[in-house]
Amino acid sequence: MTKYEELIEYVQNWAMNRGLNCSDPHAQALKIGEELGELYQAFLKEHQADELDAVGDLQVTLIVYCLQREIDYKKCLADAYKVIENRKGKMVDGTFVKESDLEA
Repeated sequence: MTKYEELIEYVQNWAMNRGLNCSDPHAQALKIGEELGELYQAFLKEHQADELDAVGDLQVTLIVYCLQREIDYKKCLADAYKVIENRKGKMVDGTFVKESDLEA
């Protein structure tokens, strides 16, 4: 098991020990939005420490949400990577645009 996988399990255990796995996923979804807002604020203000904190908090809130909804967090990440691993495209005005969207 990789260190990242261990961290996911640590977060899941932390959440279960506090009963978060049985709490309202609607509230957790709002928490994800709150953390995303904090990330965006830190990015705009160029506060790297807050940015790093927000990235970590976002992952924690996503892991807890997946636990509540019985979604396999690691599988979601693996499936997303399978979709993008061979994706082709190009940068347009600083944004990656996938090949299929360039042809549309």
